[in-house]
Amino acid sequence: MTSERNQGKAAQRLSDRISVTVPARITWKDASGAVRFASVTTRNVGNGGAFVECESGAAIPLHRLVHLQVEKSVSVTQLPQPLRDGRVLSAVWRVGPCRRSTGTPSGYALRFLVEPRIEAVPTAPRLLRAVAV
Repeated sequence: MTSERNQGKAAQRLSDRISVTVPARITWKDASGAVRFASVTTRNVGNGGAFVECESGAAIPLHRLVHLQVEKSVSVTQLPQPLRDGRVLSAVWRVGPCRRSTGTPSGYALRFLVEPRIEAVPTAPRLLRAVAV
């Protein structure tokens, strides 16, 4: 059943994701307005989002706005352009299953809140017809 659910989620994605494991950091504001951060590891990344694993035990609520930034020491050309450029504003779209040992989520699916760059498709010029009135 899990693989069927994952296939359904993959069918809903706007773009394909690739498996990339790189260290990153997420920052967000908690309910009291304090800035929080956690070190994470990306598992898969695409133009529209990423799944990150969080080992620190941080509990981030669903739909919370976060910034995702890959560690500066990492240079991966497979990453989408927004991640290579710096911080990407994202929303927590799905919370992974909780660990029994800590009771905190094992990871988060993030949806990037930036417009994906889509290559322009050249179109054939249209012919306009003159209409006599």
